[in-house]
Amino acid sequence: MIFETHAHYDDRAFDADRDALLSSMPENGIGCIVNVCADVESLDTTIALAKAYPYIYAAVGIHPEYAHRITPDLLSEVASLTKYEKTVAVGEIGLDYYWNKEEDHKQKQRETLRAQLSIAGETGLPFIIHSRDAAEDTLTIMKDTIKELPAGGIMHCYSYSLEHAREYLNMGIYLGIGGVVTYKNAQKLKDVVAYAPLSQLVLETDCPYLTPVPYRGKRNSSLNLPFIAQEIAAIKGIPAEEVIRQTEENARNIFKKIRA
Repeated sequence: MIFETHAHYDDRAFDADRDALLSSMPENGIGCIVNVCADVESLDTTIALAKAYPYIYAAVGIHPEYAHRITPDLLSEVASLTKYEKTVAVGEIGLDYYWNKEEDHKQKQRETLRAQLSIAGETGLPFIIHSRDAAEDTLTIMKDTIKELPAGGIMHCYSYSLEHAREYLNMGIYLGIGGVVTYKNAQKLKDVVAYAPLSQLVLETDCPYLTPVPYRGKRNSSLNLPFIAQEIAAIKGIPAEEVIRQTEENARNIFKKIRA
């Protein structure tokens, strides 16, 4: 079965057919889905999805875009939600300098990332890191904190250089590979996938975003994960079935609260 490590099924893009789509996942070979918080409100909706479907699990955290809304009470709520039996990670957390390049906002993001990494360390849960236009700062913080994070985690939607990938892999961190790897202009990511051991890759969609070829431009879903597995298999010269098997094993190694 395919393991989806990063989805956003509480997104309004799924409002029209959410239950029908999610109910179809097992019969289409999708065995587990981690629904990941994308904003403050999705703390509640992510938990609700995990309660509603036996094969959906939750990752709780505050996306860096909303760092300005962080309060001690909100961090306490994140910490409290990690105690729910189907919460399997802290995420997605990280740095995103794409939209707001003001130094005060960047500093708030860095503080928020460190605070949420501390929650991961204290609870023994893995982390899911979002990083956009913040390569150096993200790597610095991960180097500073990785010894306090024994459960490890995932660099979601990995998009940086092979050199940075090598650093993360050496730290034992997994790389999340999604639809971008199927794009013709994604040679840098293809090179990373060729270099990285299969034992440190996991499959993700980030749906409803980043739809792979041949459906690029349409709404994404976990049903498109086979296209990602096939591209990884082509890059590595191995069967797609081996990619699916190994990435499921990898995901279960990360999300230890999920029973086989």
